Amino acid sequence: MAYKSLLTIAASPEGVPATVTAAAQLAQAMDAHLDALAVGVDRTQIGYSYVGSGAVVIAAAMDRAEAEAREAEAALNAAIGAQTPSLRSSVESVVTQLGALTDVVATRARYSDLVVLPLPYGKSRGVEDEAMTEAALFEGMAPVLIVPPSGMRTAVPKRIIVAWNQSREALVAARRAMPFLKRAELVQIVVVDPPAHGPERSDPGGLLCQLLVRHGVKAEVSVLARTLPRVSEVLARQVRDVDAELLVMGAYGHSRFREAILGGATRDMLERADVPVFLAH
Repeated sequence: MAYKSLLTIAASPEGVPATVTAAAQLAQAMDAHLDALAVGVDRTQIGYSYVGSGAVVIAAAMDRAEAEAREAEAALNAAIGAQTPSLRSSVESVVTQLGALTDVVATRARYSDLVVLPLPYGKSRGVEDEAMTEAALFEGMAPVLIVPPSGMRTAVPKRIIVAWNQSREALVAARRAMPFLKRAELVQIVVVDPPAHGPERSDPGGLLCQLLVRHGVKAEVSVLARTLPRVSEVLARQVRDVDAELLVMGAYGHSRFREAILGGATRDMLERADVPVFLAH
């Protein structure tokens, strides 16, 4: 069980080295092919303007988008070129309007086993970074590995935390992360403040643990009290306490004008992520 087709996408040179290095390490470890896509985004929103000015604005925006695509492509080529020569990879570039970005990313993500992306939030990140993450998860139906600026310590994480709340998203994430889980030395299923009257009240996380163990995963359950204001803070502390190298969790969102918006728990975790975060919806 392994990921055989990996995809990484860049809309700017920011974060490319760490993300490509992580994706390349994974590709080597799992004998996979790495596809890299450079995206130039036209963010123009033409509304009221002086007569004749619209074409000039559009042309300037497209020139800027093409320049950004070339910069991202150069960064991807440089990062891939720094990897081992045996890496199987390809690099393409595309220019699109912001409104069509979801379709561009989703189309590529649907035919990938895993999409590897940088953190979508931060001072240097743009609206397109969150849009690409959402497109891969919600429209592309692909699992996404979010790589922090510090990179990925190892392509085969030895200690993994699975955030479990009995939801469909959390179960999908656990199933999609199986290639990682089966290779780990310890998988800790973390349950934060399980409901007293829920379906798993007598054995929180027990059924998931049983499922994983039957697949050969070295899994255990840890039930934690919510001693911090946010669940994401409890998870982040547990990641540090056990020195975990990967966090697996469901991706939550809600629809706003038919666009997926990453929900509170997911966004909170990504904003504070110090280790790679594996997401699935």
